[in-house]
Amino acid sequence: MEKSRIKVSSPVELAARLISFVLIIAILYISQSLVLPILFAALIAISLYPLTRLFERLRLGKAISAMLAVLVAISVFIGILWFIVHQSIIIGQDASAITQKISPVLEEGQNWIDKNFLIEKNEVIDKIKEYSSTMIESAGGIITGTFGSIGSLLANFILVPLYSFFMLYYRDFFREFFFKVFKSSPQNKVNEVLNKTYEVIQNYFVGLITVMGIIAVLNTVGLLLMGIDYAWFFGSLASLLMLLPYIGITIGSLLPAIFAFAVKDNAWYSVGVIVWFQIVQFLEGNIITPNIVGSKVSINPLIAIIAILVGGMLFGLAGLILAIPLTATLKVIFDAIPSTEAFGFLIGEPKNEHLKYNSTQVLLKKWGIIKKVKEQEISIEQHVEANKEES
Repeated sequence: MEKSRIKVSSPVELAARLISFVLIIAILYISQSLVLPILFAALIAISLYPLTRLFERLRLGKAISAMLAVLVAISVFIGILWFIVHQSIIIGQDASAITQKISPVLEEGQNWIDKNFLIEKNEVIDKIKEYSSTMIESAGGIITGTFGSIGSLLANFILVPLYSFFMLYYRDFFREFFFKVFKSSPQNKVNEVLNKTYEVIQNYFVGLITVMGIIAVLNTVGLLLMGIDYAWFFGSLASLLMLLPYIGITIGSLLPAIFAFAVKDNAWYSVGVIVWFQIVQFLEGNIITPNIVGSKVSINPLIAIIAILVGGMLFGLAGLILAIPLTATLKVIFDAIPSTEAFGFLIGEPKNEHLKYNSTQVLLKKWGIIKKVKEQEISIEQHVEANKEES
């Protein structure tokens, strides 16, 4: 009876889950202007929960504690934004030096093209003008779109903190909502999943901030040793770009490399900047992050890369930032549901038993496959011998 149920129902249930998952993704994509601010607010609220609890222990009241926590987050965000804008304005004063340094390089490039490809400078200039006009038209469209979405950006800047405040203030109300939704499930299990989700997201962001601080120091030390001005700005900016997993530091290395090329007399400074940032990225990906964040959020790198790509395709920059914490949350949920436990296992990191040279044999023994094969071979041998005796 059980075997027939598995054979008939299991594929149907799997197909239903996959269709439901695709429908959820489609709904999120269509309603992303509404969903993304809520997701960001949820992550921010969960990250601010310890700070809110600290204020509540000071007997400031639930509403005031939630409001103060959100105000602290807004202050930190404005401080970082001011730092970036202020330093960018200061660095912009060296724009003339950058132009003077890059112009001869462009001149040498034109001479090299003329010498090797027999293309005159006028033709190069005409092509540059053609591409420039195309880029200007595209830039005009981008600027128009940007100004057209300023209202949306301002709305999100107001709505995200507001959502975060209410999520912190009404957190017990929302918790009971989940108890009611999953009334048929053991309430202890529901409570455990909610607590685990809080823990995973909080640990992820605490680990991420710790790694960003370490990377900022390493970047800055390297730039200082090479004598690059504004080392703290470039080092900190590259660490902030770690919000874009796997590509953030690489993007962050381009600005100081260009700046070093413009203000230094030797182009090897630019090469040194890029090499140092790549070394830091190697240390971050293989030593720092696995030991700080990896112990808190167990997601295997392949699934992380796929999640980032899918998040970027669906939601752009916001999807890149949200991909890892949302995938970690999905793992917690999948692990708690028996029918999706296999997907939670797939998202998680492989154990040592999966990475050894004899892991296949260990795995087959673990699931009793080798034993069954041997039993079948023995039964076949016995059957053959019985036939020989009869003959």
